[in-house]
Amino acid sequence: MTYDPDNIFAKILRGEIPSTQVYEDDDTLVFMDIMPRADGHCLVIPKTPCRNVLDASPEQLLACMKTTQKISQAAMAAFDAGGVTIQQFNEAVGGQEVFHLHFHILPRHDGIKLRPPGKMEDADVIAANAEKICAALAEG
Repeated sequence: MTYDPDNIFAKILRGEIPSTQVYEDDDTLVFMDIMPRADGHCLVIPKTPCRNVLDASPEQLLACMKTTQKISQAAMAAFDAGGVTIQQFNEAVGGQEVFHLHFHILPRHDGIKLRPPGKMEDADVIAANAEKICAALAEG
């Protein structure tokens, strides 16, 4: 399968679609999920094209994992979470919907289930949650 440069995450990277960003470095971008399954749900993507883990280079995977760890720690601090769920899907049969490699970071609390998928969140709530993560990153 070939990479589709018109997927939604490629458009976000090019600035064609708005997103609420929380972190960026030379290799990765992190932005809030617009249909969060938990407060603080965000996505880590590489800035370079690849569909998923199956075609990603070792360098893309390393960059994403470093950022995933960093953002997971910040998200846990920002939301006083006891843990974090990291999800990553590969190909349609594996649950992948956007065919650009991405890692979901979901802060978790004891006894609180993930919300069902597919419900849009209010933009102000997403922005406020992004600010919490950004503040935790700044505190280091």
